Amino acid sequence: MARVTVKITGLKELDQALGQLPKATGRAVLRKVLMEAGEPVAQAARANAPRLTLNLVETTDVGTKLTRRQASLHKSQSKDARAFSEVFVGTSDPAGMQDEFGNEHQAAEPWLRPAWDGKKDATLDRISNALWGEIERAAQRLARKAKRGR
Repeated sequence: MARVTVKITGLKELDQALGQLPKATGRAVLRKVLMEAGEPVAQAARANAPRLTLNLVETTDVGTKLTRRQASLHKSQSKDARAFSEVFVGTSDPAGMQDEFGNEHQAAEPWLRPAWDGKKDATLDRISNALWGEIERAAQRLARKAKRGR
């Protein structure tokens, strides 16, 4: 399985602003933005998915959890033991990997990678733009709480 790494430059100010929030708040803000930004990729993947049983369409989603097998593979391939926040787009159906990459009995029918390739630039822009707004809203909420004495 090919490992895809995306490097975004020019977001140092965003990272600093996120670092000024409490850790749990920053993680929640980042998770919310990543989940919202990943949804168009999931929609494109559902549109590309083979329609033989509709199972891939129904099981393709954006989330923070992996199946037990996916988690073990992710853990073995991950350089960072713990990322600050991660969101995954994919399917919980094991047949999805067979459709995407093929095997000795079946030709590959890529459906997830083309969705990512078609939406990655817009997704990365969506993340950087939405993150500023969410950080500002979280900071305003924290200021209101502090003013009330909580």
